[in-house]
Amino acid sequence: MFSKDLQSTTGLSMVKSLSVCSWSLNVTDCVHLARCVHNCGLSQIQIALDPISSEQWDFQGVIETLHNSKIGICSGMMTTVGEDYSSLESIKATGGIRPDEHWEENQSNARRNAKIAHDLGIDLVTFHAGYIPEERSNERQTMIDRIKVIAEIFGGNGIRVGLETGQERAESLLDVLADPAMSGVGVNFDPANMILYNMGDPAEALELLQNHLVQVHMKDAIATRTHGTWGSEVPAGQGDVDWGHYFQFIQSLKKDLNIVIEREAGDCRIDDIVSARILAEKHGCG
Repeated sequence: MFSKDLQSTTGLSMVKSLSVCSWSLNVTDCVHLARCVHNCGLSQIQIALDPISSEQWDFQGVIETLHNSKIGICSGMMTTVGEDYSSLESIKATGGIRPDEHWEENQSNARRNAKIAHDLGIDLVTFHAGYIPEERSNERQTMIDRIKVIAEIFGGNGIRVGLETGQERAESLLDVLADPAMSGVGVNFDPANMILYNMGDPAEALELLQNHLVQVHMKDAIATRTHGTWGSEVPAGQGDVDWGHYFQFIQSLKKDLNIVIEREAGDCRIDDIVSARILAEKHGCG
């Protein structure tokens, strides 16, 4: 979502609606991104900030391309350093802001991304915090302290942060968010991640976390049959997510939430995103 000043420059709408994650489209530049977004029949994105903050993508070029293509930004996303998704155990050890060896670099990246997000007029940035132990421990407190630091970095630029669900049960995340230090932190709810990580029923998790929602992802998955292994991501509507309940519940909430389509697997991303968009529209969203 562009700020008022940037909106007046770009002429882009601030209306929240169905969006797509920029990283789902496997593009190497913003011109290609804009073309793919239009091919999906959409006009808003959640944008990955790291290609801009690392100067792989030119900031002014992004602004001009999105303006000319009439594509708005609903939120941003920050990645963290050194993540290894090869197994559940590897991502537990390396995910998010948990690794001590990457903590300083992750803070530096957050500062750069916060500046980029501010200049884009974005008011929400999401990221994976990483595994947070359920038991009271020094490691758990360290994670809470680090989330607070990241939230303060973005908050100093007028930006909220949302933790993406996945590596913990909803009850555990709810307990973390009850900590006074988490007052400025929300939840980017991803139903597929609950299934992929085998962390509980997405419908129950959504209801438990409803008061903390700042954004929701639209992604689907099938649960694993082998303990300790990943579930499988599939196109929306082909997995275990109950989309009827999902959209009915979201529509019942008295808050304006961005619904962002995410697809991180498969070789037909645009077709899968179009199918997801049609599914959302059938349920009255978008």
